[in-house]
Amino acid sequence: MLPFLRPLLAAFFLASAHGPAVAHTGHAHGDEPPPANVQTAPRATAASALFELVAVAGGGRLTLYLDRFATNEPVADALIEVETPDGPVTALVQDDVYYLEAPWSGKAGAHELLFTVTAGDDIDFLTGTLTIPEPAAAAPAPQGAGAVISAAFAQEMTEAMATDIAERLRRNDPAFLAIGAAGFLAGVGVMALLRRRRLAAGVAATALVLMFPGSFVFAQTVAAPVVRDVAQRLPDGRVFAPKQAQRILDLRTESAVEADHRRSIEMPGRVIPDPNASGFVQTAVGGRLSAPEGGFPSLGATVTEGQVLAVVEPSLSAIDQSSIRQAQGELDQEIAIAERQVDRFRKLSGSGAVSQTQLDEAEINLAGFRERRAALDDVKLGAEKLVAPVSGVIASADATQGSIAESNTVIFHIVDPTRLWIEAISYGGDEVAQAASVSDGAGGAIPLGFAGAGFADGSQAQPVLFRIEDEGSTLRLGQMVTVVAATSIAITGIAMPRDAVIRGANGEYIVYAHTSPEVFEPRPVRTAPLDGARVLIVAGVAPGDRVVTQGAELLNQLR
Repeated sequence: MLPFLRPLLAAFFLASAHGPAVAHTGHAHGDEPPPANVQTAPRATAASALFELVAVAGGGRLTLYLDRFATNEPVADALIEVETPDGPVTALVQDDVYYLEAPWSGKAGAHELLFTVTAGDDIDFLTGTLTIPEPAAAAPAPQGAGAVISAAFAQEMTEAMATDIAERLRRNDPAFLAIGAAGFLAGVGVMALLRRRRLAAGVAATALVLMFPGSFVFAQTVAAPVVRDVAQRLPDGRVFAPKQAQRILDLRTESAVEADHRRSIEMPGRVIPDPNASGFVQTAVGGRLSAPEGGFPSLGATVTEGQVLAVVEPSLSAIDQSSIRQAQGELDQEIAIAERQVDRFRKLSGSGAVSQTQLDEAEINLAGFRERRAALDDVKLGAEKLVAPVSGVIASADATQGSIAESNTVIFHIVDPTRLWIEAISYGGDEVAQAASVSDGAGGAIPLGFAGAGFADGSQAQPVLFRIEDEGSTLRLGQMVTVVAATSIAITGIAMPRDAVIRGANGEYIVYAHTSPEVFEPRPVRTAPLDGARVLIVAGVAPGDRVVTQGAELLNQLR
């Protein structure tokens, strides 16, 4: 190979090596992923048995978040005095967040801070270290409209490509030499057109022009880190939640305390009315419904015992009407005969031919016929009044003006909402204690009183009745519930609200432990029923751990 071709081919391939790295500034190729160098703002944390404090630096000021250590509840009425590098400063409060001006926070280094917190009768001293990192080196502005790459990267790539080109030239790589020859010939042709004399410079320039239609200026740009506090799940499964996010999620914690409790069992149940305080309103005969004075009572209306709720006007079929007309005709005949007999007996009674007793019997017989005839005339007018058997509220109603009600149709169901029962089914065979409860759906428990239990039927299920002791409960008739009843067996564990235990991604039960001011760790647990509002954690949590009892489900959604 000719010696003068080697530097030309090297220049050509060095230029080609940078070709694929070209990208146009100011143009987005699809949806760009978020920057990978997102980091949190500089912060200092401190905690004691009473308080937990996080100080976040930014914009020449210090933002302080003060919470109760045990419950993670924000403290809004505290006095915070801070010993800073510039001297003591008292923090100002706004919307449960404290602020203070900190011009010294722009200086890199570790700054020791002393916080004096006074909240009511509680006074505490907290210390923390705020570390401000060194500022990143400023990046020079890009030059030209072409591709912009790091100068250090370009130098490193140039050295690597030079080594590779030298090795290929040493081996006389055919493909490499062919590409180089093509570039060389293209350069010769261009030089012939431009009538240049320096062949080497022309070939190199031609190769560079072919590879780079834009500018050849390389500039060093380093993206500045984006500083913001974002709640996110860490690679190890823990969740980083800044104090600001904790306020939005309204997270609350509770310290784990181990104690002895009675073992409980769970039973499916259904809310039913107290049979002594409820009743049905049914029709004895079929007929057309009509409203009483004031109209039909609506659902939820309060009624009193004996109140008229509806009127049923019996409706007769054609056969019934024919039978009634036939009976009316027969009674008319009997009445006519009885009337003549009474008249005859009255005339004869004066002469003594007929006794007074016979006359009385004839009159009584006549009166009976007339009553029977009048009853047949009033058949269509003899409406049935439907009255309330007990006092309470209308739980269900099926009354419409003019509708036909069949015999034994339930028109109204009256229930006393303050006297409801729960019918539960027990399959375990354990003896149920006198006390039980159900969840009220808002994190509380509704107490139940034992009312009785039956014998197991063919499916080995034992019905158990409980009275709802809370008259103001929100349970509704027919609602399906889970009854938690205590037994006489003792068990040791940590009682926690039911909202603290959630389902993890793999289906196991987990709780979130508040391990540091802004970090929460998921822990798998084993639970047992305790009552309607709490569960018993028997494994997975140690005494003293702070467990998230409110907002755990929202915390679990962070990714």
